[in-house]
Amino acid sequence: MSTPITVQYTINAPVETIWKALTDKNEMKSWYFDIQDFVLETGKEFNFYEPGGANKYHHQGEILEIISNQKLKHTWSYPDFSDQKTIVTWELLPEDGRTLVKLTHEGIENFKGLGEGFSRENFTEGWNTILGQSLKEYVEK
Repeated sequence: MSTPITVQYTINAPVETIWKALTDKNEMKSWYFDIQDFVLETGKEFNFYEPGGANKYHHQGEILEIISNQKLKHTWSYPDFSDQKTIVTWELLPEDGRTLVKLTHEGIENFKGLGEGFSRENFTEGWNTILGQSLKEYVEK
């Protein structure tokens, strides 16, 4: 049994603001990734590369579950490196006008052996930066 990566931050913004930032591809590119083919619909696949133009890692996801203003669950994979998939779940919990954003990344051990860039530590650091800095700064501005 594996231990998922869990990262959570309380952000000074209402759930609806964070949901829009998380699910609107025009907002996503301001704080997350530029995902041109993102459609908020169960079963839809999306593809993107890390910012900076190097296009080193092709990311692919498929939306598994949507509960508006509460939960977004999707796969996370690197089809150029492996056929293995992991699961990322975003949960939004309202707290007095603020929102607890909880991200869980399950199955990270599926990327074991793909190299340093796919380590648990690397993902943990990445998600902490994405939630604790990028998203937080974007919606609190």
